[in-house]
Amino acid sequence: MTPILIAGPGVEPVSVAEMRAYLRLDDEAEDELVAALITAARLLVEAACGRQLVEQTWRILLDRWPQGRILRLPLSPLIRVDRVRVFDASGAPSDVSAALYRVEASSDPPRLIVDATAPEPGLAAQGIALDVVVGFGASAGDVPATLRQAVRVLVARWFEHRGDEIDEAAPLPSTLELLVARHRRARL
Repeated sequence: MTPILIAGPGVEPVSVAEMRAYLRLDDEAEDELVAALITAARLLVEAACGRQLVEQTWRILLDRWPQGRILRLPLSPLIRVDRVRVFDASGAPSDVSAALYRVEASSDPPRLIVDATAPEPGLAAQGIALDVVVGFGASAGDVPATLRQAVRVLVARWFEHRGDEIDEAAPLPSTLELLVARHRRARL
C-alpha cells in the first residue's frame, strides 16, 4: 500500500502572523523562516500522532484487494473517499461504483469495505487507486488545540536553537509527547 500526496493543505495549522506573535517578533523579516518551520513542525506532529492535521488529498495505491476485502486506510482522520479505480490488464482505469464499497470513517484506522462483486485489478502491481481526503478539516481552527500547540512548541524550539546540533536519535521533547499523546493512533 503506497500513499502519495496529491494536494497538500491549503493552510497550516498555525499562521505565520500567529507564530510571529507567539515568538514575540515585531517585524516580518523572518517570516519566510517561520513559515518553513511551521510546515516542518506540522509534518513532524503528523508523523508523531499518525494523523494528518489539515485537509489534504492522497492517492493510495494497492496491488489487489486485501483478504476479506476490508481495507484499513493508512491515513486518518478520513474526511471522504473521492474516487476508487481499478486498472485492467492494459492499464486502463475504471471507476468502482460507490454502491460497491462502504466507508467507515469513524473506525481507527478508517476502513473501506469492498463488495465481493467489485472488479479485480488486471495489473499485477498497483492495480487499484483510491483518492482520499484526510485531516481534521479545511481550516486551522478544525485542528485540535493540543496539536496546534505542539506545532507552536516545535517552531519556537527550532527558532530559538537555530544552528545548534540536534541529536537525530533523541526522542521528541516531553512537552510535545504530552500534547500529541491523546491523538496518537494506536498500533496493535
